[in-house]
Amino acid sequence: MDTPVTHSPATCHTGGEQTVHFCAPRNNQPVPQSTNRWAVEDIEALFALPFPELMFKAQQVHREHFNPAEVEFATLLSIKTGGCPEDCGYCPQSVHYDTGVDATKLMEADKVREAAELAKAAGATRFCMGAAWRAPKDRDIENVVTLIKTVKDVGLQACCTLGMLTKDHAEQLKEAGLDYYNHNLDTAPENYGNIISTRDYQDRLDTLENVRNVGVNVCSGGIIGMGESRRQRAELIGQLANLHPHYPDSVPINNLVKVEGTPLAETEDIDPLEFVRMIAVARITMPKARVRLSAGRSAMADTMQALCFMAGANSIFYGEKLLTTGNPDVEADLKLIERLGMTAGKSGH
Repeated sequence: MDTPVTHSPATCHTGGEQTVHFCAPRNNQPVPQSTNRWAVEDIEALFALPFPELMFKAQQVHREHFNPAEVEFATLLSIKTGGCPEDCGYCPQSVHYDTGVDATKLMEADKVREAAELAKAAGATRFCMGAAWRAPKDRDIENVVTLIKTVKDVGLQACCTLGMLTKDHAEQLKEAGLDYYNHNLDTAPENYGNIISTRDYQDRLDTLENVRNVGVNVCSGGIIGMGESRRQRAELIGQLANLHPHYPDSVPINNLVKVEGTPLAETEDIDPLEFVRMIAVARITMPKARVRLSAGRSAMADTMQALCFMAGANSIFYGEKLLTTGNPDVEADLKLIERLGMTAGKSGH
């Protein structure tokens, strides 16, 4: 379960007419400017705690900053699907893999408005729009500005995940009313080259810095279950918790959705309790962040989700689709929240 997945430089994955080479882990991954709040060894020590002790610590931290019975509802809509030139080993939207996902054009504003209104009626407070780009072009940003204004007009917080972002593009999105920008670090620096070869870790850090410097809230987390070790999970948490000048406002924790045709499709499932530990450690190290259950909830039993809420998760993406993979439907989510005696809470910003 905890043995790292390693692709040698000669390992190839073929999709269509293109062959993708997965690089071995880079030895020159940059160390980001850090607040040094958490040493990796201290984070590992949290992971190693007896489960009841870890849960108790996480609940203590959670209750200091949030109502433990409230869960924020957020919706993620794919506004431009497929055709991405990146080779992320988990992603069905990459052009490098044959996964049955067809590329689409950017959605029109009226369709986005319709989806936003439905999301609001179902209890969502934040509406995130995802586009499968490596980095948006100037004309893409102009179109997304219109969509952000549409979402804000409906009365929802606006979030986007569009790939790498320049400072100028971040400024334009901020002026349009963007509240959050999502750009996940995905995994630990030393594991990054096993998963992605078409961009560097520093590219992700630069995007987060550009977003934060213009005053947009940062949403950044990772994907668990890609063959990483517990040490690497601790390193990912360390990267997030020690971001300068402070950790992300929202931290989505994704459970790998294994899609046929992607290089990670045959990866061994992570122990569900190890995933709950990840939630608890994220809560302890980033006490004021919204820790969000994101991709992979469709494979989680209700009891596992309940443990995640107890561990400090207080936000979920809900709806029938999460970009291009399945997600529990609205009715099931509402029933689960009701059975737990919990309520849909308001966003913290």
